[in-house]
Amino acid sequence: MIRAVLFDLDGVLTDTERLHWTAYRRVLLDFGVDMDIEEYRRWFIARGIGPEYTCKTYRLPVAPDELRALKAPVYRTLLEEGVRPMPGAREALARLAPSHRLALATNTARVEVDLILGQLGLASFLRPTITREDYVRAKPAPDAYLAAVAALGLAAAECAVVEDTERGAAAALAAGIPVVAVPNDLTFDNDFTGCACRLASLDELTAELLGRLA
Repeated sequence: MIRAVLFDLDGVLTDTERLHWTAYRRVLLDFGVDMDIEEYRRWFIARGIGPEYTCKTYRLPVAPDELRALKAPVYRTLLEEGVRPMPGAREALARLAPSHRLALATNTARVEVDLILGQLGLASFLRPTITREDYVRAKPAPDAYLAAVAALGLAAAECAVVEDTERGAAAALAAGIPVVAVPNDLTFDNDFTGCACRLASLDELTAELLGRLA
């Protein structure tokens, strides 16, 4: 029986992937690199090795972690200007809250998560919130989801994960948790092999559907 639903953040609950791209693009322009959204989504979203790829491909005079550090304040400024939820996100949380425990497991830093959830008024739905500081290895390693399951005090089989990327799905599957894939326009061609189901939008995420995963 599925008792809890673990949500990813970027691209699942919040429309923030393009803000990440905009932040990296602004930083990279200072190095003479203009990265379009197609290149970004292939390396940063789907594969999760964007900074490593970018530093090597364009021979940047900074290391991947330095590139991440340069991007962080630009991204936070964009967040402060306003964040939008993904279509159906608030409604899905409200719909599932009476029947399931809801949690967040993300590669995003705590300060950014708090800012985003505070702006959108979603924090009260999600307990616990597992952020990048709470585990060792980022997705596609299973650490984030293992930390969430442990915090909930449940077995992996009692949880379901909602993800929009292949690396996020791989993280959940490696943790032994069934995955509901809800890709968006930036992740529609990701490989969701092994996922329990694929939905067109969060509007299709219901307690009845979760009951069929058990």
